Amino acid sequence: MINTLIFDFGDVFINLEKQGSLQKTRRLLKIDALPKNLIKINEQYEKGLMNDSDFLSFYHSQFPWMNKNELITLWNYIIKDFPLYRLEFLKNIAKSKRYKLILLSNTNNLHINYVKETVSFYEEFKNCFDWFFLSHEINLRKPDLNIYEYVLKTTNTVAEQALFIDDTKENTKAAKQLNIKTWNINPETQDVVTMFNDLKHLF
Repeated sequence: MINTLIFDFGDVFINLEKQGSLQKTRRLLKIDALPKNLIKINEQYEKGLMNDSDFLSFYHSQFPWMNKNELITLWNYIIKDFPLYRLEFLKNIAKSKRYKLILLSNTNNLHINYVKETVSFYEEFKNCFDWFFLSHEINLRKPDLNIYEYVLKTTNTVAEQALFIDDTKENTKAAKQLNIKTWNINPETQDVVTMFNDLKHLF
């Protein structure tokens, strides 16, 4: 029986513009694809292994025609809206007290600060959870297995009794290796608020 729900944040609760953001990044940075050194820096930043200043300085050194404010705007372009009905869905689950609620998100300081500035109910959203894990705060990142092991141990959760909802297949595939039940949600065709109907067999 499921007694713990582990939610991703982006494209589960808050909408993201992944494709549009990638296209804009390629155009403004004048690149065809993200080089390996940028991917590595982004991952380090998501793990909290770089501060904002060093992260922006690195990008500015690689793309000197972009000033730091322009880089921040570009970096945050991926973040769209957070529909209020999803907050209400989460609040109803929290009120029921039937499940332990955990958020597990790959994110970073600039994105979270932007969300805090633009989503008026961010604190209300955060307070719905029993545990709130952000990659840059715990120095771990999906899909590395150690982040799931950390969450299970820290929250005293039995893997087989947990359901993990994430839009990235790599992340749900990794969680499955630890016997966590998963829902690889497709943000184009599915919505987290239909979870209990779509996954009736688990509940």
